[in-house]
Amino acid sequence: MRKRSENRRKKLLYFVVFFAIVLTGIVLLMDYVPKLFYPARYTDMIERYSREYGLDPYLVLAIMKVESDFRPGAVSPKNARGLMQISEKTGRWGAEKLHLDNYTNDSLFEPETNITIGCWYLSVLFEEFGETDLVLAAYNGGSGNVAKWLGDSSLSSDGKSLDRIPFKETEQYLKKVKSNYKVYKKLYENVF
Repeated sequence: MRKRSENRRKKLLYFVVFFAIVLTGIVLLMDYVPKLFYPARYTDMIERYSREYGLDPYLVLAIMKVESDFRPGAVSPKNARGLMQISEKTGRWGAEKLHLDNYTNDSLFEPETNITIGCWYLSVLFEEFGETDLVLAAYNGGSGNVAKWLGDSSLSSDGKSLDRIPFKETEQYLKKVKSNYKVYKKLYENVF
């Protein structure tokens, strides 16, 4: 009888230890798995240039995730390049304004150059439009288009915000970036 009772206790102890290990593994995976799908790369540079240009670093992370999925060699069908998908024209303009020496279009494949110009450009758009949705629309659809849309009463009832975005791609882009922003803010709340 005593042996049976000891065996039961051992089995119960093994079960409790096994359950504790499994539970610990699940808790660790709950933190780890989402970060596999939403990585935070280049955080030192993002923090530096976000601070320099007065940007929310989580917004920069979300833009990079949507634009290139953190691939520095990414090239769009329109030849936008690098992590933040900077066009050659915007890259040259940014390099000139920022006095970047030895700049070439291929410099946009260098993470630091791309992040520097991307953050600078976002700050220019914030200065022009002042509001995140408009900035994101301009980043994706062009600042000239956003300015036109704000002047079109069928798209903007107050000339300060957009009621409707006529480019489906830009509308989807806003949704993706804003969704990614929420995820990054939650997953990496103590990174920046």
